[in-house]
Amino acid sequence: MSGSVQVIVLAGGSSRRFGSDKLVASLPDGRSVLDHCLLGMPSAWDLVVVGPSRPVPSEVAGRVRFVRESPAGGGPLAAIAAGLEVVTSQVVCVVPGDAPRAGEVLPLLVSTLEAEASAAAAVLSDGEGQANPVLAAYRVHELLGAVPRAAAGVAARTLLSLPHREVRAPFEVPDIDTPEDLGRL
Repeated sequence: MSGSVQVIVLAGGSSRRFGSDKLVASLPDGRSVLDHCLLGMPSAWDLVVVGPSRPVPSEVAGRVRFVRESPAGGGPLAAIAAGLEVVTSQVVCVVPGDAPRAGEVLPLLVSTLEAEASAAAAVLSDGEGQANPVLAAYRVHELLGAVPRAAAGVAARTLLSLPHREVRAPFEVPDIDTPEDLGRL
């Protein structure tokens, strides 16, 4: 499993609700939100970060490749499309760069996908039953077929039309949208 999975990290958003670049915001240990996200990824998986190039922790630098969506700021689906252009694995995970604990749930999503031959995706579901298409594991072939050529501005929720299995994490996987979210971590 480990060598056959890559991760697309969505890191090109505008952080409107946060008020500044939330990915560089510091957590209590002094590391940034994005650094926590990258450091939490399974260690054998390569990381495709979609967003502006920036310094990353030395522990993951050899596994990170930066790409940009077109147009820049085109939204999560455009970012996924850009990441898919360089993905070579058969299974890819998609995670938001503002979810510091996202990597902890990826092995569960991948094992669920591998166990469900008829599913194209295993998608994290929150406590209210909301499936999150940008925190998921996908079969690359099916994902390529679901992402439109002109993906900018198209809602990522369209990916939920793929046959998928919703998965509840045994712990909370928060994302950072506001300064208050950051303060809760």
